[in-house]
Amino acid sequence: MNKKKRFFVSCADANHFCDKNQYKEATFWEKVKLNIHLIYCSVCRKYSTKNSKLTKLVKNPKVSTITPSDKEVMREKLKQKMSEK
Repeated sequence: MNKKKRFFVSCADANHFCDKNQYKEATFWEKVKLNIHLIYCSVCRKYSTKNSKLTKLVKNPKVSTITPSDKEVMREKLKQKMSEK
């Protein structure tokens, strides 16, 4: 096998490795190949960055909801506005 082919991977492979790395399923060599690819490919670097942000948002969502009483107040106001027309 050519040394160049051993370390340089396509963008599709790099994205696949990035996804596997996100879920802690990538092997050591896949991580090495991914990092080498990220050195010279700005598109995959952006993909990797966005993938990391998405993972963090999913793991730790900062979602705030309204209380059921506030929701009911909003529903009543909406009904009043709709009945006015």
